[in-house]
Amino acid sequence: MELNRNQNRNILIIDDHPMSVDSYKTLLSTITSNEKVNYILGYNCEEAFNILNQTKHNKETIHFAFIDVNLPSFEKKKLFSGSDVAKLIRDYFPECKIIIISMHSEPVWVSQIYNCINPEGFIAKSDIDYKSFPEAFKSVENNEIYSSKSIKQSRKIMIQKNINWDENDSKILRLIAEGVKTKDLPKYIPLCLSAIEKRKASIKKQLIRDSGSNKELLDSAKNSGLI
Repeated sequence: MELNRNQNRNILIIDDHPMSVDSYKTLLSTITSNEKVNYILGYNCEEAFNILNQTKHNKETIHFAFIDVNLPSFEKKKLFSGSDVAKLIRDYFPECKIIIISMHSEPVWVSQIYNCINPEGFIAKSDIDYKSFPEAFKSVENNEIYSSKSIKQSRKIMIQKNINWDENDSKILRLIAEGVKTKDLPKYIPLCLSAIEKRKASIKKQLIRDSGSNKELLDSAKNSGLI
């Protein structure tokens, strides 16, 4: 995306912790102080939805978006997390560069985000400091793909274990780990229950070699370093 530096750049930051939002804005301000930047701030999925719709309605755009994965949901619009917000950004503003921020760096989480969004940047919160955060922005700004240290390591684990799940496979395991019952998974995944059951059976076959319980599945996934 080519942008005239005399043109306002809209940078969206969505995180449910106001102090984090302020910190990210402060860190970005150290490298955008001489530029025309409009920071748009939100703290949950509902606010993000309203911001995106208002921006689209005004025929404006968002150039960069920093999105926390863990956000309070907006069930009315089926926005359950930051990844759902990021998908909406992809739909509304295809040229927007998305940087995902997550407290989770487990391989299953990371795999799901890449399969779902394929972000231009992905940062584990444990890797953020005053130096790395601006570096991540500059890399993405220069059309490079940025992954923080923990994210790179998680992707490597999936490759080493020869696991090639799609977005829904990873999401099934993640939601089960969060305590969501199998019968409720269709609320979060655009698949019928029978299709989800088949995928879960396939995941079990890969991880525990039989039709064991969900607890055995999760224990195996944890022992393998996947969640």
